[in-house]
Amino acid sequence: MAVGTILRFDEVRGYGFIAAVGGGEDVFFHANDFGESRHAVQPGLRVEYEVMEGERGLKVSTVSLLDPPPTRRPVVVAAPSVVGTTAQQLGDDDGVCDVLSAKSFSGAVTELLIEHAPTLTGAQIGQVRQRFLAFARSHGWVDD
Repeated sequence: MAVGTILRFDEVRGYGFIAAVGGGEDVFFHANDFGESRHAVQPGLRVEYEVMEGERGLKVSTVSLLDPPPTRRPVVVAAPSVVGTTAQQLGDDDGVCDVLSAKSFSGAVTELLIEHAPTLTGAQIGQVRQRFLAFARSHGWVDD
């Protein structure tokens, strides 16, 4: 079994690449290769895997997470118009808000981009949305 790190992962398409610890060619994987752990797949996680030759190059035959995904932290409310205002001053009792689903978060980002940057192409919106979603996941703002 080889050990590597998830180098990149396209959540929309459901695939990514693993960089081997010792170097070499990146290895293709699909989120479904992780079975029940597919919701936890994100760049930076260490994995253990076996490789096989696919039609387009190396791909995993088996793969599993070595590290547990980072725990989700509650999100503190802080809109730009209220920076410096505590969540309690805003009427939020515990200072946290609900974690959004990935679908809800992506939809909200898409609507904001369409409204405030109407010259972006669909492909550009998709790329920006994907980066924002990865960022939000790394901070525990969205849940799958």
